[in-house]
Amino acid sequence: MLIAGNWKMNGLAGALHEAYALSQALSASPSVARVALCPPATLLARLVQAISGGPVQAGGQDCHAERDGAFTGDISAEMLADAGARLVILGHSERRTGHDETDVMVAAKVRAALRAGLEPIICVGETLVERSAGNAESIVTGQMAASLPAELRGHAFAVAYEPVWAIGSGLTPTADEIVSIHAAIRNTLRRMFDAQGPQAPILYGGSVKPANAREILNLPEVGGALVGGASLKALDFEAIIRAV
Repeated sequence: MLIAGNWKMNGLAGALHEAYALSQALSASPSVARVALCPPATLLARLVQAISGGPVQAGGQDCHAERDGAFTGDISAEMLADAGARLVILGHSERRTGHDETDVMVAAKVRAALRAGLEPIICVGETLVERSAGNAESIVTGQMAASLPAELRGHAFAVAYEPVWAIGSGLTPTADEIVSIHAAIRNTLRRMFDAQGPQAPILYGGSVKPANAREILNLPEVGGALVGGASLKALDFEAIIRAV
């Protein structure tokens, strides 16, 4: 079980006390879940210092496919690892839509993460239009087929199902809808990665909060959560973690 917090473009130095408070709480009373925080890149190294020695891992929110070069403003997977990251979120819908990232680009970033020794969390998910048209499953499994390269075989990784229409909206799919898509993701993982297919955790993301975390995290094939806004406050995020 993996519970990862995505701070997105939120947080200045003053927010580091939230990471420290979470680390202290989980050190005093350990969780059965692995826990990670993915802050903005400007905070990554300082967050690693704030949670040093505790059970919380640090991750990045994106990386460039290349190791280095003339890519002003971009950050390589090696830079994330050098700053102390252990994981990286890739293919989030906000990157796919806001930065025109394709499945091919996501797959290249996954290879970069593996090259740097990072554990990728690869995001997939449909829009409301696609779901309304009855295409949710085919969209998600199609994204997986093109975004998860064969090089993942033998490496730790996670898939995060984030219905685009649920992110930050306060809306969540029904339990049956989550179970159906997660089952399709698991079947796709089995086809793509054979014996490793049943092992990779499938996270749910999209308006996860303390009030609905227990129900979601206890659904079949839900192996954790990718949490947005509720991960910004230690008390809220801890409540989600304790719901496991």
